[in-house]
Amino acid sequence: MRELAAPTLFALGEWLRTHGRLIRLLQWAVVAVYLVLLIVPAALPLPPDGARAFSNITVFAQWAFWGVWWPFVLLSMLVAGRSWCGIFCPEGTLTEAASRFGLGRAVPRWMKWSGWPFVAFAGTTVFGQLVSVYQYPKAALIVLGGSTVAAIAVGFIYGREKRVWCRHLCPVNGVFSVLSRLSPLHYRVDSNAWRTNAGHIAIHPVNCAPLVRIRRMTGPSECHMCGRCSGHLNAIALAARTPNDEIATLTPAHASPWDAMLIVFGMLGLALGAFQWSVSPWFVSLKLASVDYVVEHGPAWLLRSDAPWWLLTNYPDAGEVFTWLDGALIVVYICTTALVMGAFLLSTLWLAALSLPGPRKPNVFRLSYALTPLAGLTVFLGLWSLTTALAKVEGLALHWVPAVRVVTLATGAAWSLWLAWRQLGAATSRSARWTGLSAFAMGVGAAVAAWSVLFFRWI
Repeated sequence: MRELAAPTLFALGEWLRTHGRLIRLLQWAVVAVYLVLLIVPAALPLPPDGARAFSNITVFAQWAFWGVWWPFVLLSMLVAGRSWCGIFCPEGTLTEAASRFGLGRAVPRWMKWSGWPFVAFAGTTVFGQLVSVYQYPKAALIVLGGSTVAAIAVGFIYGREKRVWCRHLCPVNGVFSVLSRLSPLHYRVDSNAWRTNAGHIAIHPVNCAPLVRIRRMTGPSECHMCGRCSGHLNAIALAARTPNDEIATLTPAHASPWDAMLIVFGMLGLALGAFQWSVSPWFVSLKLASVDYVVEHGPAWLLRSDAPWWLLTNYPDAGEVFTWLDGALIVVYICTTALVMGAFLLSTLWLAALSLPGPRKPNVFRLSYALTPLAGLTVFLGLWSLTTALAKVEGLALHWVPAVRVVTLATGAAWSLWLAWRQLGAATSRSARWTGLSAFAMGVGAAVAAWSVLFFRWI
């Protein structure tokens, strides 16, 4: 099996398998830190103006969750697959622990619906904006803590020592699954060795917590990279691979419509609206026009600001209170942005798919995966803008930030174009291939332009 992987990677996979106890101690340490940073700030008064990360636990928690954790966990999917999920994620640890002592019921059919990753991502994204999850610790508690409680409940009811929540309902499962397809690391399965060694050599029992069918595993999109199956039947090893090949060689039959919706309408649409609305002059104009209309025509209750903090942002002491109209307009703005951007991207993918033989829809869904690098890196930049906002408060020099944004956007665009060019290799002719790439490039250009407005004009 060592021939399948570089010795260092093979050894790393084996180390993860043989040091399971140490990994579990690390996981519970992460859980402890996570719970402290989630709960303690929510029980304290809001930090005063000028509070710093190393003098105020609430600001420190903001840094931990929104300045470091989310942007760089997202980026890690492109580098090390879903290693965060398998080794560090507190929700994964808690749901698996609950499953160990829970009811052990079978996973119901409704939970296996492939649309949950998109629905969960969309719902969490919009709700997070309504309660200002990035700014206030109580909002973080209700969003992140609510997800954690749900993970524990699902783990207690379903499966036995499994991560049913992670596999089917986690709000970022779909995003992580899509991005990890570009990871240069994966656990490679040698099907020939599996068949040859099955029943002939001693094996160690494997508990695949995320319910992956290991023998049929061809990529890291579902694998949590925990190392528990390393060396099984001398057929599995941590190995390097060409990052682009999985998406470039993806067949239309294996392209998921829900993954396509997540990439096009979710990561490049909803996420754009979520990061954009609070600094958008268009939103301000929409709000002013709407207020004038409500004042003249009603209903007057839309201008009330009596919503609870767990439904709409309501922090009078901080001078930030949302009216019911504010909440409605935020939802409208985010959803409209998603629909407009998503519809345009889908139309360019449809045009690009005309260059390929076979049914249109599967080719459109397949081409959507080529947008993965751009989608992942723009969402990273959106989250990273929170990092830079926190850094400004700390007084750090940020003159280099625009250059990093330019390079990252350019990298995402070029990478997506290269993947599309690879996928369009099956075009009916070379001219058709270039025509398809041109259509795809229009979508890439629109996405880059929309995110550039946010990063270079409004922030």
